[in-house]
Amino acid sequence: MSSPDNSLSAETNETAFRPAIDAHTHLFPERLAAAIRRSLSAEADWEFSHPVTRPAIEDALQAAGVAAHVALPYAHEADLARELNTWLCEQAASSDMLIPFATVHPDDEDVAAIVRDAFEAGARGLKIHCPVQKCRPADSRLEPALEVVAEYDRPVTYHGGTAPMFEDNAYVGFDAFAELVGSYPDLRVCCAHMGAYEVEAFVDLARDHDSVYLDTTFAMSTSAPETMGFDPSSIADETFVELSESIMYGSDFPNIPYPYRNERAGLLARDLPQETMRDLFSRTAIDYLRLESDPALGDVSEPVDDG
Repeated sequence: MSSPDNSLSAETNETAFRPAIDAHTHLFPERLAAAIRRSLSAEADWEFSHPVTRPAIEDALQAAGVAAHVALPYAHEADLARELNTWLCEQAASSDMLIPFATVHPDDEDVAAIVRDAFEAGARGLKIHCPVQKCRPADSRLEPALEVVAEYDRPVTYHGGTAPMFEDNAYVGFDAFAELVGSYPDLRVCCAHMGAYEVEAFVDLARDHDSVYLDTTFAMSTSAPETMGFDPSSIADETFVELSESIMYGSDFPNIPYPYRNERAGLLARDLPQETMRDLFSRTAIDYLRLESDPALGDVSEPVDDG
């Protein structure tokens, strides 16, 4: 997709963002959203001011130039996933922007049925938050669920890296994610947050495997040095040019303790080719999600049927 020509000027870089797909947002019932924020605030001393209801979230995203957003749920304990998946798919039915994912907990009964039912209800992929759900990416308890994912040709987004507060966590890290890729080489999988703090290893994994994607969420924010002790400039422009078909924009919105623009400002300030920008902000997500078109051209909620 990308070419080293036709770099954007500073005057036009904001235009490069539009229309964007935000491949990593969160939407939860309000009580659960409040509980998640209390936990994050207690753990990291972050403060949150962004709205948590779907209409208000989408107003903010749309004002920024986002045409579609992927909502990633996760269940911190068993017996919550089915209800959460149903709720999120119902929210999507009332939205022109929302692309819902499903979740499942490894201790749920019949994880395959939960994922299958969510896909039939409209979920476009699966989200697993390894440290919160206390499972490695290739946990054997999730095997039936991953078989359903493969059957439906859907992707799986993982919190699989050690950032921002999981460096001593046994469920995450490059080795655990590489185990997943080795066990399921044809499964489209994304490690959120650029795989931080093991970015170089995750970049190499994406370079070696077309099925491996990364998202920019939190790690590429201009606030990353303060919020997670990570320097976005440690990732060279050449990495984004080379792997623009494997890296997609995400934000964690609304659960970010800084303005939404910070998520894209650093990327837009880079001297990247226009084609690379379009990959990062839209086209790679379209490929990952197997959507039919760019959001500027129409409905992005329908998956491609490859026959």
